[in-house]
Amino acid sequence: MYGVVEIAGHQYKVQAGDLIDVEKLTKEAGSLIELDQVLFIGGAKPLVGAPIIGGAKVTAKVIMHDRSRKLIVFKRKPGGYKRRNGHRQNFTALLITEINDGNGNVAKIDKASKNAEKYLK
Repeated sequence: MYGVVEIAGHQYKVQAGDLIDVEKLTKEAGSLIELDQVLFIGGAKPLVGAPIIGGAKVTAKVIMHDRSRKLIVFKRKPGGYKRRNGHRQNFTALLITEINDGNGNVAKIDKASKNAEKYLK
């Protein structure tokens, strides 16, 4: 089972066990977060929200807060003028632990998976 969830204005396709990077959230590292803005649940019986699915939620664990790699931007102007700017976006890494469709169907992370062994203790 997979789902499409909205986090901070962006939509992400997630499955149990996925590690995703989202815009920086204010939660502490190591805490659990429940995402209730579920737009779509796919699987044997797909559910489509209008705009969200009532009762559906995605549970995730906040792994860390960090900054992405540096992007270099060159601005060129007529007359030979160049300027170099850099940008590093803040992000939060989330590990998706559980997807609940609101009808009793739950997909949980496999405890033997690589991400579960590394981040769930």
